[in-house]
Amino acid sequence: MADASIPARAEPSARATGTPTNLLTEQGRTTIASTVVAKIAGLAAREVPGVHALAAQGAGEALAGLTQRITGSDLRSYGVNVEVGEREAIVSLRMTVDYGVSIPQVAEAVRRNIINRIQAMTGLLVKEVNIDVIDLYFPDDEQAATTAPPERRVQ
Repeated sequence: MADASIPARAEPSARATGTPTNLLTEQGRTTIASTVVAKIAGLAAREVPGVHALAAQGAGEALAGLTQRITGSDLRSYGVNVEVGEREAIVSLRMTVDYGVSIPQVAEAVRRNIINRIQAMTGLLVKEVNIDVIDLYFPDDEQAATTAPPERRVQ
C-alpha cells in the first residue's frame, strides 16, 4: 500500500505550447499541458471585476488570436503566456481594464486569483504573475460606435 504522504514529483516542462508537466506519484502519472495552465490563468484573470479583456503578447499571438476569432476556436488562453517548470509556473499577461477602477487593486486581485486557481487545480506553485495594463476601456466609446451617424446637413 502506498504512503499518501509522499508528494508528487513534477518533471520538466516548457512554454505554453511546449512539453506538458508530468506529476508522478506511486499510483501513476498525471500530465498537465502548458496550454491548460494558460487557460486556467486566462479564465482566472477574466473573473476579476474591472478586467475588460486580455490582449495579445506580440505580433505572433495577435495573428493567432485573429485566426481563433475567425475560426471560432478557444480564446481562453488568449493574451496569456506561461512558463511551466518542474514545480513552478510563471504567468505573463496583458490586459485592458475598465476606466474608473483602481489599476493596482485590479492587478493584485488578478494576481491572487491566478495564483489560487493554478495552485488549486494543478498543484504548481506560481512564482510570478507579471501584468501589463496596456489600455483603458471606455463604455461610451462602444456606445458611440453603435449609434447612427448624424444626418447630413448638405447633400
